[in-house]
Parts: sequence; structure tokens; C-alpha cells
Amino acid sequence: MTPSDNAIHTAIEQAISEHELILFMKGTPEQPRCGFSARTVQVLENLNARYAAVDILPDPRIRQELSAISGWPTIPQLFHKGELVGGCDIVVEMYESGELAEQLGLPGAGEAPAQDGADAPLSVENRLN
Repeated sequence: MTPSDNAIHTAIEQAISEHELILFMKGTPEQPRCGFSARTVQVLENLNARYAAVDILPDPRIRQELSAISGWPTIPQLFHKGELVGGCDIVVEMYESGELAEQLGLPGAGEAPAQDGADAPLSVENRLN
């Protein structure tokens, strides 16, 4: 591992620990760059979840280090309270079963979400490149 890779590894671990809910994705929530990332964002938006997002595309080392940390090879990756929830398929399956809303402590599908005006995703400055 080169010193810059170590810095990326540390920055990813710090981002995961600093944000209760964080999505590593291709693109941004406003402009996803792949269908799987777009689908995962839609699930989080449907739940009115507050989350941070990190675009892994600017530097291929971000994806490499993220997968080394999580043990998960594909993008997107959703973390909750420092633990990997999963990728798109798992997130969608958990959403459809109501398990994701329960795990995140949010109203599930069919329930009226709380309207506190804070439903926009958080933005995390990409310090990983």
C-alpha cells in the first residue's frame, strides 16, 4: 500500500465512522452515473433518509480501498452506523420487505414520512483523491 493509498483508506474509514448513513456510489445523488446507484438513491429518497454520499469515480483507488474495507466488490455500497448494509440488490430487497426502514429507524413504505424539511441528502466533500 502506498502512502496515498493509506490516506485514501483512512479517509474512507473516517467518512464511514463520521456518518450514520453513507452511500458510496458512482456519481452523486443528483446525477447518478449508473443504474444501480440511481436505484439505491431512489430507495433512500423514498424513505426520506438523511445520508451522506461519496462519488467513487474521481479516483479508482477509492473503489479499491472501499472494497478492501468492506469485503464487498461492487458499487454502490451503503453503510449504516459503520457497518455495511449491502449493495443495490440487498438494499432494494430490504426496502421492499420493510427491513431497511426498520433498521434505519424510519417510517416504511406506505407510512407517512416525517416532514421536517430535512429530506435532502447530505453532501460530503470528496477528500479521497
